[in-house]
Amino acid sequence: MIPQPSSAVSTREPDLSLYHLLDPAVVVNPYPLYRRLQTEDPVHWDPYLHAWVVSRYADAVIVLQRFSAQRQPSPEQLTTLGLSELNPIAQVLVRQMLFLDPPAHTRVRTLAAAAFTPPRVAAIRAHIQEITDSLIDRVLAAGRMDVIADVADALPATVTAELMGVPVADRDQLKTWSKDFSEMLGNFQHNPGRATLMLKTVEDMTAYFRARMSEHQHQPREGVLHALMTAEIDGDRLSEEEVIANAIITMTGGQETTTNLIGNGLLSLLRHPKELQRLQADPSLLPSAVEELLRYESPIQYTARLASTDLELRGTVIHKRQAVMSVLGAANRDPERFPHPDVLDITRQDNRHLAFGWGAHFCFGAPLARIEAQIAFGTMLRRLKNLALEPEPLVWRRNAGFRGLEALPVTFAAGS
Repeated sequence: MIPQPSSAVSTREPDLSLYHLLDPAVVVNPYPLYRRLQTEDPVHWDPYLHAWVVSRYADAVIVLQRFSAQRQPSPEQLTTLGLSELNPIAQVLVRQMLFLDPPAHTRVRTLAAAAFTPPRVAAIRAHIQEITDSLIDRVLAAGRMDVIADVADALPATVTAELMGVPVADRDQLKTWSKDFSEMLGNFQHNPGRATLMLKTVEDMTAYFRARMSEHQHQPREGVLHALMTAEIDGDRLSEEEVIANAIITMTGGQETTTNLIGNGLLSLLRHPKELQRLQADPSLLPSAVEELLRYESPIQYTARLASTDLELRGTVIHKRQAVMSVLGAANRDPERFPHPDVLDITRQDNRHLAFGWGAHFCFGAPLARIEAQIAFGTMLRRLKNLALEPEPLVWRRNAGFRGLEALPVTFAAGS
């Protein structure tokens, strides 16, 4: 969660505050704000968020490597702040691997990541292709579709449900919960009016996975949920609450980042027709194209950490327990790291972006997201000829942390 603003802070929004990521004009194009942060104050104190903001690639890596992920307020801390009504949310978040440090993080991540290893993901590649083709088959005759609803939402929702070991028929409900939960992770404190919905979302997801766990005890089925329920490490097993909390974050992570990758990526290609044509002419460029699309329009824009000790960055001392926002979307366009960072180049070399994080918390679902995106882009560019944006304004999600579109309407002619 983003730290609450200090009561002493002026009501005037700081000029360089990340709060501007909720401004509709900045949501459309946040990169001028990021470039100002990099050039004017790369280690910036954001008084509204009461946190440091780092926007340079090298500094972001240091934060991701050395700082603590255990930043989520506990139920006890929320009660002290007079926010006890939010305790049901905190009780889930403090158990999620996203907010844990080793060894607790290692224990949970090892169990969940087993379902997302590169060999296992590669083994289901043909199945992902089948799902993608079936989604395209449904829209082919119409000559138009909403890429988000028809492909970018549906593909990862289906694949994630299967890997989780829950009914695929539940994918629409899971997607709705996933989107709501990601909003809370991205900018919950900026939307106090949404607290009731977030509490209900967490309550409903908890009840759902508790029911699925009960079913698994009588009729086990392979997947992340069963792995979390049954695996042991040195005789230690996860509690029911830990299983539920990490099923929720795995389900959310498996959907939202991939949805945004597919939507943002296709939009970037449509806005750069020469790169789109290069990719259509040479599908072998798909792996490098996906890496460049991840860098160019990162699905996750920032992540938060807490300083584990006093540390100096670019002459500025960050004190122990201070919050730090590592802006991945800015770091991935840092001219100190990437030549011509605002140019989309699907053959870019040395493209070690931060879209999936770095270090211990590197996204274990990255192999799956990469393959889903490669198949989605490859299939759309092969089967949908003369792809073009519909002439209507694009609407970006009002989520400071997760960058993605509400819809991406396109027209096309059917190919093979």
